[in-house]
This record gives sequence, C-alpha cells and structure tokens, in this order.
Amino acid sequence: MQQKLTGRARRKLRIRKKVQGTTARPRLAVFRSAKHIYAQVIDDTQGTTIAHASSVAKSGDGNKVDVAKSVGSAVAKACIDKGVEQVVFDRGGYQYHGRVRALAESAREAGLKF
Repeated sequence: MQQKLTGRARRKLRIRKKVQGTTARPRLAVFRSAKHIYAQVIDDTQGTTIAHASSVAKSGDGNKVDVAKSVGSAVAKACIDKGVEQVVFDRGGYQYHGRVRALAESAREAGLKF
C-alpha cells in the first residue's frame, strides 16, 4: 500500500534525486519549523554531518528572518573552520523565499560558495 505524501515531501524527494553532497561539495540542508530554523552540512558519500547550526541555541533577537540570517552566517563560519568552502544548497522542499532565502544569502555573504 502506497503512503500518501504531502506536497513538501514530494518536492523534497524530487530535489534529493538531483542534489547529492560529496566530500568535495557537501550538501547544505535546511529544515524550517514554525518557531526555528536548522541548517546542516552533510557529506552523503560518508553519511556524516560536517557542521550544523540552528536557531534553538540563539536568543530570539529580532524577527524570524533576522534569526535565519544569523544561523546562515553561523553555519558558514563552522564550515570554513572545517575547511569546506563550496556546498550544494538543499532547500528541503521549501520555497526559496523568506527565512530560507535569508539563510542562504547570509551563508553566501559569510564566504560559502553555492
């Protein structure tokens, strides 16, 4: 019996067929909940997480978009400290708008290339 998927789950699977993180270019995956935003950099060939950042540990100064910008710069700083400068962006089925876009642009400004 086939399970019915939500729209975001279908989009996520469609994106994951095309986006694959390697050792040279790991995958920057974004998850967005109602209150928080999470970002992790994953090497899919080894199945390991290289760096991560979330808004859970951060104090909520400003609105959600401002918090997403700080998470993007934090994950970029963690990647650069580990020697990773290039990533592929996995928006996780979310629209590239609002908090997801703010995180991506902040990571680019902090030095990540994608």
